[in-house]
Amino acid sequence: MRAATPFLLAILGIGLLYALITSKGGSSYDKARPMATRADIRDGIKPALDRFEVDNGNYPKSLQDLVQPPADAKNWHGSYLDSTNLPVDPWGNPYIYEYPGKHNKNGYDLFSTGPDGKTGTDDDIGNW
Repeated sequence: MRAATPFLLAILGIGLLYALITSKGGSSYDKARPMATRADIRDGIKPALDRFEVDNGNYPKSLQDLVQPPADAKNWHGSYLDSTNLPVDPWGNPYIYEYPGKHNKNGYDLFSTGPDGKTGTDDDIGNW
């Protein structure tokens, strides 16, 4: 039985080390989510909104207009997104689009509600 004790201690030590490593990896992922959100807004959705505006003379009324032509679009050349599904933020929530914007009075607001999923809180991530 004594011969098994060092083996069990080694297994326990490996398990603790693994737990420490994987818990740090999770926090790195959480830190990457805001960066991924900013990239989605800047490199994914914003160019689609801008292409819609160039084609139609105004920004869409909703993000849905990027994947399905609205009735009043005169020169719709979509889908303006790579998918027919609207993107969601890294927390699984839909992006919020407001036109005209409250922060960008002459344009639109595009944002994620962030980790808390609530609009108007300090963790919102937007194009302002």
